[in-house]
Amino acid sequence: MLGLVLLCPVIIILSIAILISGDGPVIYSQRRIGKSGKPFTIYKFRTMRNGEESTHLLSGKKDTRITPLGRFMRKHKLDEIPNFLNVLKGDMSIVGPRPEQKYYIDKLLLRAPQYKLIQNVKPGITSWGQVRYGYASNVDEMIERLDYDLFYLENRSLIFDLKVVIYTIGIIFEGKGI
Repeated sequence: MLGLVLLCPVIIILSIAILISGDGPVIYSQRRIGKSGKPFTIYKFRTMRNGEESTHLLSGKKDTRITPLGRFMRKHKLDEIPNFLNVLKGDMSIVGPRPEQKYYIDKLLLRAPQYKLIQNVKPGITSWGQVRYGYASNVDEMIERLDYDLFYLENRSLIFDLKVVIYTIGIIFEGKGI
C-alpha cells in the first residue's frame, strides 16, 4: 500500500501520458502462474500499441510493438508499478521469481524440470534473475535466468531481498531495463 501511495504522482503522470500517446487502456492485464501453480491476473502499464499484445509472444529489446513511451517505461521498470496491486491482492510479493505464462512454464518444465521449484514461493515484482540476467525473450534465456532464481530460492533471506531491491533501484535510475 505504501508503494502505491508514494508512487501516486508517477502513476497519475504515466496514466495521462499513456492516454495521450494512443488509444487503448492504461492498464494491461495478463494471466500468469503464481505460487503452487495458481493462475492470477497480473497488472502492468500498457507499453505496446493497443491490440499488439499477443498472449504467447515474448517481447525483446527491438520489438516494434513497443511504443516510445513504453520503451522508456520498460527501461526504468515503470511498467511494473501496477504489480503493487498484485502484492495487495496476495498474488505476488515484492521480491521473488517473476511469474510466467502457463504456455512458457509448460515448455520450461520439459527442458528444465527444476523450474517446478520456482512455484514454491510467491512470484515477485523484482527478482534476482531479473537484476542479474534481465528480461528473457525466449525459452533458452528463461532457462539461463532460472539458475539465478534457483540461487535466490536456496539463499532467501531478508538481507538478500534488500539486496535485490537495492539492485532494482539502481536499474530503475540507470534505465537498464529492457
